[in-house]
Amino acid sequence: MPALSVVIIAKNEHKRIVDCLESVYGWADEIVLVDDESTDDTRSLALKYTDTIFTRRMDIEGRQRNFGASKAKYDWIMLLDCDERVTSELKEEITAALAGGDPKIAAYWAPQINYLGDVQLNHGGWSSPHIRLYNRNHVKWSETDYDVIHPGLKTAEGYRGGNLKGKTIHYSFRNVEDFIAKINRYSTLEAIKWHLDGRKMSFGKAMWRTVDRFWRRFVSKKGYKDGYYGFIAAVLSGFNELAVYSKYREIKEKGYYIDRLTPKV
Repeated sequence: MPALSVVIIAKNEHKRIVDCLESVYGWADEIVLVDDESTDDTRSLALKYTDTIFTRRMDIEGRQRNFGASKAKYDWIMLLDCDERVTSELKEEITAALAGGDPKIAAYWAPQINYLGDVQLNHGGWSSPHIRLYNRNHVKWSETDYDVIHPGLKTAEGYRGGNLKGKTIHYSFRNVEDFIAKINRYSTLEAIKWHLDGRKMSFGKAMWRTVDRFWRRFVSKKGYKDGYYGFIAAVLSGFNELAVYSKYREIKEKGYYIDRLTPKV
């Protein structure tokens, strides 16, 4: 059976990295940590689980991911963030895929269990699949400035993706404050991306996107079943669209954020 390398990207994650590492320690054949110049004890905590640790300042997210994959011993890579945990069901499914999967499948997607604080978001579309396993010989992350966040994938001709049913647990937001802080951070990066790829966006379209995002989260995808926090998650998800547009407009009109056109993610 092909061996598996788990690649974890971290920065100042001393509060969450141990639980992340525990979820794959003893199962993965190798754990690789790429540390973005942490100033806390992230690296010293990780040393209890792996000595394959590299320090690299983040520039483009896709480049950071490709760097981690290039430092792994094995071709099959599982990419994991420090706020994620691997369930036993997903481990079993990945083991089976590696042992006897379709040789033309070069990447696998798996759904997530998402949390806002200690509240599980079972509805609202928060459990959409994310790439969890891929073969670095056939799959690369995009490294262009256009992909400042959520980098795209480049899959070699003749290969395709597959889907897994097992889930990762994703502690997406520590609390509402953390949710808002992430919106502030990522909306700036998304606005930069819009500027770089020459996107055209009007105020009317931005308002439509804001309302549509809320409606889809809360009504169409039944976020209301998660109660108050399902409502808050949908509201903030919609607000993110307006925040991106507002910052995009500031870039266009006032030149704000120009110093971050190749941001440190």
